[in-house]
Amino acid sequence: MGESWVNSATVLGADLHLELSGPGSRRAALIRALREAVRTGRLAPGTKLPPYRSLAADLGIARNTVADAYAELVAEGWLSARQGSGTRVAQRAEPLRPAQAPAPRPPSTRPVHNLLQGQPDAASFPRTAWLTSARRALTAAPNDAFGPGDPRGRPELRRALTDYLARARGVRTDPDRIVICSGFAHALRLLFGGPAHVLGGPLAVEAYGLEFHRSLLAAAAVRTVPLPLDEHGADTSQLASLPGVRATLLTPAHQFPTGVPLHPDHRAAAINWARSTGSLILEDDYDGEFRYDRQPVGSLQGLDPDHVVHLGSVSKSLSPALRLGWMVLPERLVEPVLAAKGEREAWAGVTDQLTLADFIERGAYDRHVRGMRLRYRRRRDRLVAALAASAPHITVSGIAAGLHAVLELPAQAGEQAEEAALRAARWQGLALDGLTTYRHPDATGPARHGLVVGYATPPEHAFGAALEALCRALPEWRE
Repeated sequence: MGESWVNSATVLGADLHLELSGPGSRRAALIRALREAVRTGRLAPGTKLPPYRSLAADLGIARNTVADAYAELVAEGWLSARQGSGTRVAQRAEPLRPAQAPAPRPPSTRPVHNLLQGQPDAASFPRTAWLTSARRALTAAPNDAFGPGDPRGRPELRRALTDYLARARGVRTDPDRIVICSGFAHALRLLFGGPAHVLGGPLAVEAYGLEFHRSLLAAAAVRTVPLPLDEHGADTSQLASLPGVRATLLTPAHQFPTGVPLHPDHRAAAINWARSTGSLILEDDYDGEFRYDRQPVGSLQGLDPDHVVHLGSVSKSLSPALRLGWMVLPERLVEPVLAAKGEREAWAGVTDQLTLADFIERGAYDRHVRGMRLRYRRRRDRLVAALAASAPHITVSGIAAGLHAVLELPAQAGEQAEEAALRAARWQGLALDGLTTYRHPDATGPARHGLVVGYATPPEHAFGAALEALCRALPEWRE
């Protein structure tokens, strides 16, 4: 038969697509179509087929034609029929397999344990408390909240942040000097990127820091100049000797990634430099709430609000998925930043802003941070204890705060030892970084080598296994 019918028959509310084509009778065409659907897996074992009358009506063929086709396929073993349960695809029917088996896939290289820095425990997101705040915020939200977004961010959140940052981080500001953004990277793009170019380079940065941030700045044609680190953090006394530098990016509460807080003398040197030259300090307060061995170090911004831009987010304290951050700006930078951002909010969702404002105001944010501080401190203690037992020769630093630790190799070990350690870690199914990754390419002085271990990310039930895998990796390169 030279004709072709393409129809759909309803199977328990789903469409059954059959293409009746090729030579022979309609019965033969229907048998071929059903057999092909089973062979290719489109009709899975156990699937119930339409009754004779329904399929015949949909395909425009005789009921007896459908009945004969079903009977033939039952006899061949493709279908099964039982009184009261209708006709189904036989359980033993297998989809068509290729004549030649594909080449075996290589073993999965996906890590078993994630010890990458900078990621909180996703399983600890306070879903119930966040949902409560979301309901409260949506109920109380004014109608204008659902219109075009204000590039400053919702006033409810800016007011809540003003109070919280003053109380918890020592920040001095008011709501009009806070601009909401989607995180630290977004803040950098607003300050240095786009046609506005609020700030320009060169920019002094710490000799060890995130390569992603350096790449982002390089894409904006901003040259970065490394500041050396000592045991007290970035050596800010050298800022005055860097030609053309009118801004610096620092992590004063907890240097990233080495973990030391900026010494009071270095803090004072940075502030004096900014005041005397009219320069700016960009303060990345990325995990300032998580300090374990003493009270959190206050913000640098609190020393001089006119020369420090305070940058923060909830990516470590709550979740990077929320895409919520803030910029606390000197008054003279507010309008240029808003011009760079545009007339409408295009990044941070209004409902999340309203929810975070309620979350902060009713104390849920403080309770969550306190709880996570305790949990992360316990993890840090378990990490330190495991390393002391398995690798006492390894120096563990940067553990007074934050969500990661640095396992430093002896100075004489060199970069090859770090590479060997990373290979051993990958063999154990661990995802983590080497310290060399964070070194500025123009940094001078002796390089430091080691492993950067994030202890916040694994779920609670898997943390013990992650520590065991880490300790198994260490003997391959220890002396």
